[in-house]
Amino acid sequence: MKDLLRKIFGPRGVKITAGELAKKFGLELKGDANTVVSGIAPIADAKPGQLAFYSTERNSNAFKILPITVLQKTRASVILLQKEQVKDAPNGATLLITDSPRGNIVKILGVIYAEKPRFGVSYFATVERGVFFRKKRTNYVGQYATIERGAVIEEGVKIYPGAFIGRNVSIGANTIIQTGAHIENATIGSDCVINANAVIGKDGFGYTRQNGKNVFIPHTGRVVLGNRVSVGANTCIDRGAMTDTVIGDGTKIDNLCQIAHGVVVGKECFLASGVGIAGGSVIGDRALLGGHVGISNGLHIGDDAEVGANSGVFRSIPNGEKWMGMPAGPGIEFFRHYAWVKSQVSKK
Repeated sequence: MKDLLRKIFGPRGVKITAGELAKKFGLELKGDANTVVSGIAPIADAKPGQLAFYSTERNSNAFKILPITVLQKTRASVILLQKEQVKDAPNGATLLITDSPRGNIVKILGVIYAEKPRFGVSYFATVERGVFFRKKRTNYVGQYATIERGAVIEEGVKIYPGAFIGRNVSIGANTIIQTGAHIENATIGSDCVINANAVIGKDGFGYTRQNGKNVFIPHTGRVVLGNRVSVGANTCIDRGAMTDTVIGDGTKIDNLCQIAHGVVVGKECFLASGVGIAGGSVIGDRALLGGHVGISNGLHIGDDAEVGANSGVFRSIPNGEKWMGMPAGPGIEFFRHYAWVKSQVSKK
């Protein structure tokens, strides 16, 4: 029953041969080039007609290497793997050989499960006079989406139903704006993905106390997103008060994150779900922030720094260091404290 439901309601892949995949991605082929791939599955669950991959790459500690028996027993018709695992592949399987199965599986997924192209502006969308489309025939604007005057929409941009694009927003080529996203006072780069109900460019939480009352500080900055940035569902990125809030190229932001006014996030960072960054903080390039990390205002998190999940950061972190805890400190310090507390508890 489960397989039937998956077949009816699950994603449907485009059929392609192993030979076509090998040619398209420069892979070494061993076996029948005419073997048809109709879908992709985990190697332990794959069935005839599907492609699976096996890899011993360890790009980060998050990747687990599966036992070799999983490869030996797979039923997949086509297997993407490294040269050293060819001897363990089951007889009869067609093999696609590469130094990086993990890297290539991403590309193959994009081909087999590519979304059908969408073009045109819905009759039910609201597009004000003065919106500039670079190549309107390449764009998609769904029903009940709103684009206000002064917005610039580059070629290949897809704006899904119910999204809102405010005045003077610029959206780079091939960027996708998902349903319900709200964007104002922002410049969005190329090849970005703004997921459902993300809010970008609204005023930040900026107040001053005058005569015992909280007085709002007018915001005049923008949000500037680089190229290839991904913003998760229900994530909020506030505009700067006087300076811009900036997100660097290639940074990926998970769902339900909060990035306050004037924050600068570097290139190729990962921000997991629930991260909150207070105003004025600077996050270096390639930083990794685990789930529900909180960064206090005005701090600097160095390049290649890592912060463990549920940590509260109240001090700046040097380049390349791994911190965790509440309040956060160097990882070795955290584990030393943990070991001491555990030893005291065991004495009782």
